[in-house]
Amino acid sequence: MNWLLFALMTVASWGVYGIFLHTGQLGMKDPVNGRYKAFLFVGIAYFLTAVLAPLVALLVRGADWHYPKGGMGWSLLAGIVGAIGAFCVLLAFGAKGTPSVVMAIVFAGAPIVNAVVAILQHPPAGGWSAIKPQFFLGIVLAALGGCLVTYYKPNPAPPKPQAAESEAAARPTSR
Repeated sequence: MNWLLFALMTVASWGVYGIFLHTGQLGMKDPVNGRYKAFLFVGIAYFLTAVLAPLVALLVRGADWHYPKGGMGWSLLAGIVGAIGAFCVLLAFGAKGTPSVVMAIVFAGAPIVNAVVAILQHPPAGGWSAIKPQFFLGIVLAALGGCLVTYYKPNPAPPKPQAAESEAAARPTSR
């Protein structure tokens, strides 16, 4: 498969992640501990997809079981920062952040962090002065895009008044 297809599949799955996570948190019907309960099931899902699936793939491919320290360490660190990020998303929801706002900030900010860390890890040939202005413009536009999506997001429709519906349902009907 083409790398772009995998990237777009990631966009699709991560694009619904916050919405599904928030729905799961609310579905726990526990305003105090619902986010922790939801995160527990995120961990179970990670175990199923990130432990069992690669284990089966490695067994089917007959892979060796040699794991260099550097690869293990960086991979473990990647998993830890990913899990911390997922947990922080739940904490943001618990602090009354909505999925559309929280995830807009996350997905606008993450590429900026990624680009800066990548440059720090692998400086460009010719140093910082070799970086084209379009790169810096892209960072500004990513930040601006996150701000615009967050600030101007459409608000959901107000909830329907339930008091009138409850009163109408409680009234006896004439036959």
